[in-house]
Amino acid sequence: MKLVLFCFLLGVFPGWNETRGATFAPITLYTQYEQAPPEGVQEALQAEVESIMAHIGLHFEWRDLAKTAGHEVSAELAVVSFKGRCDTVGLVGHTKFEGALGWTHVSDGQILPFTDVACDRVREFLQAGLLTFPVEDREEKYGRALGRVLAHELYHIFANTMHHGSVGVAKESYSVLDLLSDDFQFQAKETRMLQTSRPKPAVETTAGTM
Repeated sequence: MKLVLFCFLLGVFPGWNETRGATFAPITLYTQYEQAPPEGVQEALQAEVESIMAHIGLHFEWRDLAKTAGHEVSAELAVVSFKGRCDTVGLVGHTKFEGALGWTHVSDGQILPFTDVACDRVREFLQAGLLTFPVEDREEKYGRALGRVLAHELYHIFANTMHHGSVGVAKESYSVLDLLSDDFQFQAKETRMLQTSRPKPAVETTAGTM
C-alpha cells in the first residue's frame, strides 16, 4: 500500500465540522483490488454505489490507486481496498458464513477515509442465493451486493459516525435478501446525516441470517 501517498491524501481533507452545501463536488474514490474483478462486477459495483448515493446528492470519481501519480488533489476522498477474489467462479449451493463483510479504519477513535470490502466473504455469504439466478446475471447481482457493502462503509466515513440505522443500507447486519433485492436504500435519518455531516471507530458491516 502506498503509505506516503495516503498521508499526502489525508492532508487535502477540508475541516471535519464543515457542512456540505446543496451541490456537492464529486468525491474521489481510490480503489485497489487484490485480484482484478471481471468488468461486469466492477461496473455493477460502481453503478450501485452511484444509484444509492445520487439522490442524496453525492457523486463519485473512481480512480485506480495503482495509477495515481501522488500529486492528485481532492476535496473529499476515500481509499477502498477489495480483499480476495471479486468474481462468481466456483459457487456452491450453501451459505454458512457470518461475520464482517466490510470495515472502515480507525485511529485514536477517529474514523479514517480507508475502508476494506471482503469480496471472498460476500461471495461465500451470497453463493446459494446467486445460484438461483441465470449464469449471465450473477456478476451483476454480485457486483451490486459489493456496492451495497461499500455504500455502508462510505456512510460511516462521510457521515462521520459509528451510528447504525435500524433498516436500510446503514443497518448493522445484512441478510442475503438485503444484498440481492431489487432495491436497497438509506433511510431518511441517515440520508440527512450524509447531507449535513462530515467525515470519522471501527465499524463493520456483518452478515446475518438468510
